[in-house]
Amino acid sequence: MSSIEYRLLKFLSWLVCLLPLKFALKLGRAFATLIWFVLPPKRKNLALENIRHCLNTTPEETKRIAKESTVQLGEIFIEVLSFPKLKEIMNSHVKIVGLENFTNYINSSERGGRGGIIATCHGDNWELLGGALAQNGIPLVGVAKKQKSEDADKFINEYRTEIGMHITYRSGVREMYNMLDEGYIIGLIMDQDVGRDNAAVVKFFNRATNFVTGAASMSRFRKVPIFPTFMHRNADGTHTLEISAPLQVERTNDKHADIKNMTQKLATLIEEHVKKYPAEWFWLHDRWKSMRVEYEPEEVAALERELGISDSVRSDDVAASRSGD
Repeated sequence: MSSIEYRLLKFLSWLVCLLPLKFALKLGRAFATLIWFVLPPKRKNLALENIRHCLNTTPEETKRIAKESTVQLGEIFIEVLSFPKLKEIMNSHVKIVGLENFTNYINSSERGGRGGIIATCHGDNWELLGGALAQNGIPLVGVAKKQKSEDADKFINEYRTEIGMHITYRSGVREMYNMLDEGYIIGLIMDQDVGRDNAAVVKFFNRATNFVTGAASMSRFRKVPIFPTFMHRNADGTHTLEISAPLQVERTNDKHADIKNMTQKLATLIEEHVKKYPAEWFWLHDRWKSMRVEYEPEEVAALERELGISDSVRSDDVAASRSGD
């Protein structure tokens, strides 16, 4: 039997779907603006410090980006609640650029019935990204993190399924490989800190950073392409989803180097996207926690030297980020 939280989310979705979409999005932003003002100082300062370090912005610009990054979460929530309505108007709400990169591969004889991998990040509305692709005929598997609340987990997975996605949890690695063999496209969000045991250390915003290797590893093992795919919000509230040409992991005698090299390429592409649309990335995440907690300072310094991050460059970055303080 559904509990109160699930029924409340369903009711909110029904109510939001009755409203004009633009009006509903404004309500979402207004609600999230209130959240920004009551956000715990520790979390807010984390976002501000991340932005200062990564983008070398002035204090005013840093605060603007951090606030907008938080406020957009209200729009994301409204769009998820609107999935039953959005699936009917998806192509007018999300313009897809580069869809032929998928369709050409899916229809090619070289594919051999195998699927592929999407590599993306927590930029703009990552939930809508998967829904837009699914509604355009891409056999998409969304890899999700299980929500702490069973009701919220039930609700979001129900809506992901309704909009056309198949959902598996991060722990379902065997299922992912099986679905790759069956021709599905696996969608992976790559930009969260997963800890040192499940990652490769690469250069990201001029810092040594743990980066998940799942996309590169699966691509190499199953010989399937990776499609870097990103989305951003337009001024009118619609979105543009851009699918890049596929990448293929090199297969040398050094498997670990092959995987790390591709992971670095993907990390660089994510960094470039974030720099282009900084207010749309999820800066509230403690992206470098594992580097801070799971490594000794000497280890981090050695890793950064290996990645070509010199002490002088790091010092210049810190000085630039503090120049407006």
